[in-house]
Amino acid sequence: MPEETQPAEAPRPQDQLSVTQHRATIGGQEIGYTVTCGTLVLKEEAVKDGAAEGEKPKAWVFFVAYTKDDVADRTTRPLTFSFNGGPGSSSVWLHLGLLGPKRVLMDEIGHPPPPPYRLVENEYSLLDVTDLVFIDPVGTGYSRMVPGEKVREYHGFQRDIESVGEFIRLYTSRNMRWTSPKFLIGESYGTTRAAGLSGYLQERHGMFLNGIMLISSILEFSTARFLPGNDLPYILFLPTYTATAWYHRQLPDDLQQKPLREVLDEVEAFALGEYASALMRGAKLSENEAKGIVRKLARYTGLSREYIVRTQLRISIYRFVKELLREEGRTVGRLDSRFKGIDRDDAGEQFEFDPSYAAIQGPYTATLNQYVREELKFESDLPYEILSGLYQSWSYKEFENSYVNVAETLRKAISMNPYLKVFVGNGYYDLATPYFATEYTFNHLGLDPTLHDNISMAYYEAGHMMYVHLESLRQMKEDLARFIQAAMPSRV
Repeated sequence: MPEETQPAEAPRPQDQLSVTQHRATIGGQEIGYTVTCGTLVLKEEAVKDGAAEGEKPKAWVFFVAYTKDDVADRTTRPLTFSFNGGPGSSSVWLHLGLLGPKRVLMDEIGHPPPPPYRLVENEYSLLDVTDLVFIDPVGTGYSRMVPGEKVREYHGFQRDIESVGEFIRLYTSRNMRWTSPKFLIGESYGTTRAAGLSGYLQERHGMFLNGIMLISSILEFSTARFLPGNDLPYILFLPTYTATAWYHRQLPDDLQQKPLREVLDEVEAFALGEYASALMRGAKLSENEAKGIVRKLARYTGLSREYIVRTQLRISIYRFVKELLREEGRTVGRLDSRFKGIDRDDAGEQFEFDPSYAAIQGPYTATLNQYVREELKFESDLPYEILSGLYQSWSYKEFENSYVNVAETLRKAISMNPYLKVFVGNGYYDLATPYFATEYTFNHLGLDPTLHDNISMAYYEAGHMMYVHLESLRQMKEDLARFIQAAMPSRV
């Protein structure tokens, strides 16, 4: 009989890193920098029958880290950890759109050229101001669970914060950056993650941050959930409906002739006053009062009075993007309402696809895949998950029977660490996380008055990924650089 053999033990996952050297001109200054690109294995202490059995690999996290060369004292050099949202999005958007030394070539508005696509040097990169680490949470990019582990384990609010927090701790320790000024920058759900991390890093790891940059923020989900009984979104989305109609020239002539900001001031006053009062009164609103609200909503949205009556004064975002340009046979974007799309027909209630996402999906996917393998010398045959559907099954069990809300976590973090500064970037044409909803959240944060100046906001005439608009990219570089420098500790 053949001799019995034991099955070979599977090799333990190992870090896989590629290190390359580069140069770039940023802000008129030539900079040498090192890129560390690859996967870092996350481990947890294994326990059996109450006894520790060493560390068990759970997942590997893909990251791209940019560090400026020839820095004598790392304690004076900021370190910024970056991630996007989804949930289920890789970090590609902030990486190749705003912060990194390369950016996707688009036109000045943000429209892509015909394929194939290419990267160009990003003269507006933030690398001249801070080192940058782009993190792909588990299930995005090349980040995966170790074979045999439960794939869904990390696909939830708290587990996501813990795993990204563990990566940040591990990277900071291995690269001896505990005494560097540290920042987070997140976009969309990445702002939810960043606010959650502000408390987790302080309370779990004792890591106090200098600043957090929130791009297209959502911390309080009741502001964006169009559900029966929740009137907040109808009020808070209205100014962005107006901005969108203004951009597409669907407003009355007197409003079209005014600057956008002046129009928004008028609409915001109506939204917080007459409109909010009307919605709160519900069935007690008289017929004459309802007619007055309908008239003003039509004036401020570009929609017909008849349509607004049929919505019972409550216009949801997915109806708006289909209805605004229905007579032209066009839809408008959710991520960026400046963009137009074409559906099969004009009779539907919602658009078939988001034209603003369609404009960026191809260019960012192609250039990231080429860049990582060709220039950064990291090779993997796994598909790079640009934006997966994790948001459809994401677990929010910590908020069962309530709306997700991390604004309180951020308030407490700032109260514990009064040196923590927060920058909030808003796009006027963002229908995913509207600026007025963000203002509402921060106006209800509950910070002590002595800490109000810790929060600063900026506004851009673009959408959710406002940096695809070249002028907004220029302005964002100035705003973010100024914020980081102001949040840096003064040196004696």
